[in-house]
Amino acid sequence: MKIRYLLPAIALLASAPAFASQCPKDIKQIDQALEQEHGLTDEQVSQVRQLRDEGEKLHQSGQHQQSVDTLAQAIALLGEK
Repeated sequence: MKIRYLLPAIALLASAPAFASQCPKDIKQIDQALEQEHGLTDEQVSQVRQLRDEGEKLHQSGQHQQSVDTLAQAIALLGEK
């Protein structure tokens, strides 16, 4: 019974390095998209920058899954894949 709960925890810990390396890639993608013509309003650009900065702070504090999720919101606003 306990092993059922232990296996997902092990899988999550093993995947942490993958999330850690994804954050800088996402931040770079956002920065590059903001440098190009993106067709967003000033309000949307402000929201993207806010999400990007929050994602970077989460990454630096070791909260990689939350960082990936936050950065994904910014990428979605940009219409990036």
